[in-house]
Amino acid sequence: MTKTKAVIVESPAKSKTINKILGSDYVVLASMGHIIDLPKSKMGIDATNDFKPEFIVIPERRKYLAKLKKETKNIKKIYLAADPDREGEAISWHLKNAFGKSKKIYRVSFDEITASAVKKAFGNPHDIDMHLVHAQQTRRILDRLVGYSLSPLLWKKVTRGLSAGRVQSVAVRFVVDKEAQIKKFKPEEYWGIEANLRKNEGERRSFMAKLEKIDKKEAYIKNEKEAKKIEEDIKRNTFIVSKIKEGKKMRSPQAPFTTSKLQQDAFNKLHFQVNRTMRIAQTLYEGVELKNKDTIGLITYMRTDSVRVSNEALDAAKSYILKKYGPEYYPQKPNVYKSKKSAQEAHESIRPTVPLRHPDSLKEFLAPDQFKLYELIWKRFISSQMSRAAYSVTTVEVEAGKYLFRTSGTKLIFDGFTVLYSLSNGSLEDSERRKEPWKVPVLSEGEELNLIKLFPSQHFTKPPARYSDATLVKALEEAGIGRPSTYAPIIYTIITRNYVKRIKGYLYPTQLGEVTTELLVKHFPKILDAGFTAKLENELDGIEEGAIDRLTVLKAFYSPFMHSVDEAKKNMKSIKREGIKTDKICPKCGKAMIIKWGRRGRFLSCSDFPKCRHAESITAGVKCPEPSCGGDLIERRSKRGVFYGCTNYPKCTFTSRSLPKEKIEETKQ
Repeated sequence: MTKTKAVIVESPAKSKTINKILGSDYVVLASMGHIIDLPKSKMGIDATNDFKPEFIVIPERRKYLAKLKKETKNIKKIYLAADPDREGEAISWHLKNAFGKSKKIYRVSFDEITASAVKKAFGNPHDIDMHLVHAQQTRRILDRLVGYSLSPLLWKKVTRGLSAGRVQSVAVRFVVDKEAQIKKFKPEEYWGIEANLRKNEGERRSFMAKLEKIDKKEAYIKNEKEAKKIEEDIKRNTFIVSKIKEGKKMRSPQAPFTTSKLQQDAFNKLHFQVNRTMRIAQTLYEGVELKNKDTIGLITYMRTDSVRVSNEALDAAKSYILKKYGPEYYPQKPNVYKSKKSAQEAHESIRPTVPLRHPDSLKEFLAPDQFKLYELIWKRFISSQMSRAAYSVTTVEVEAGKYLFRTSGTKLIFDGFTVLYSLSNGSLEDSERRKEPWKVPVLSEGEELNLIKLFPSQHFTKPPARYSDATLVKALEEAGIGRPSTYAPIIYTIITRNYVKRIKGYLYPTQLGEVTTELLVKHFPKILDAGFTAKLENELDGIEEGAIDRLTVLKAFYSPFMHSVDEAKKNMKSIKREGIKTDKICPKCGKAMIIKWGRRGRFLSCSDFPKCRHAESITAGVKCPEPSCGGDLIERRSKRGVFYGCTNYPKCTFTSRSLPKEKIEETKQ
């Protein structure tokens, strides 16, 4: 049968799902992402001509464009069904221009790949949204201006192969600044005192209460000497129950997932890095083959900052909750959540496309990681429409002269949404329902208690925690930096560029990250400023909404930025020439050794280069694990990123992506 219509999407998986929905009238093809973009070999932007971009067919993608044109040669109607965001709109616009005016081109977009959503979209095709295209192009131009201006500067001043980016460099600064806070942190000693108490008569159970106040002021005990003095003084007093307060606490469910919240929860509960989360979510969105070879998208579009939910999905969730749990688990009015100001409300939250499709019914069709992520999304969405959980909270205050002790306990009285979804970072099984019951016996105000023992304990203030994937995404989002489509690529980029290392789940800046950040902050304070970057993101949102002119944004950015570039070329310190000083002495000439960066990573060089050409590798402080080798492992770089190799190469060819015996302090260098 002759095909009369063509549909172009980004990926083969998506094309397979849509093809089964649309039927034999359509041929569904994949563009494999962007086919047209700025050239890699040069800036490709004419700043003197309203920042006109020089778009070309990406050389390695020419075969895909040729195939698309060949497959659609005799087809007059083409539907462009790229993802419903800026990138998808730009892909569609470029394809429309590539096909010319000989064909009728339609744009269709949908947030979920289900039969009803796809057929509805094809029944209501629309024009390409040029506001979205302009926003994407402006972001692309800004990123190109920054990247192609700063990267060569870093090549000249530090080492070849480095990159800088409008958003990535700010993300590196977050990690570098956090490390600086940790290094500056000085732990302070403090002590706490707990009392083990019991009722006077007929009660075997004891309970613990913590010293909270001394003379009605917050208890602050600086050292052991002071703690012992207070301990002796407390023992002289009678313990009296001074106040019993009973109350009720309600806990509300959380909104359905946005991209950043999905990435954070998947990291905390499933231990998925953000890249892994988005890769799995992409497969769930584009389609999974179920019974009878039926292929369907299981979740809505996974790049979104909206918490909006369609009425159909709300009705389906309500039906499931009432049938499974009963009316007390459904609120009097549906739960409605408010998106942040910049959210694109045309999109929905991340939710299951068919809320009644329980995860267990899909388990046999999903890979283990797919099942875990789908279950997380499904439980989050269904629970978001359930009743609040209720707790009884009892607080008891006990006075011993001028010393006030306090203990409190929480007891779950109605589980509500927590029957399905845990707010903790542990497993999906709800921790709230497993909390130990209130262990304090029945007490009355004015009652005298027996002191069994006092427990003084030493503590130290703790430094700020390093970022994990989840907390860095959260920090970027809260600062207004990046958007749903960029969080995962940002973290991937700063790690693969060797500015940041992920060690045991936490992000450490490398010495290269610290050096480049210091240089960029000094010479490009605006570019490295979180507030300035967030302002640009908001302006891009304004362009997308048609409220801000793109040229106004580009012109305001360009002149001050290029002035800073010119100044940095003259004044930026050359790490490539001067290096980083060390205490090590050159064994050949006695001059100081310095740290430099080369094509394969860090190394030690004589400061008297080129007169003295002595150089050494910098070891990672870990011996090569190969038997009878005796060499040390050193950090190397390749096109695929950082790896560790043996100093005895080529005699020993051991390599590894990570250190066999990871030592955090050594590997973070």
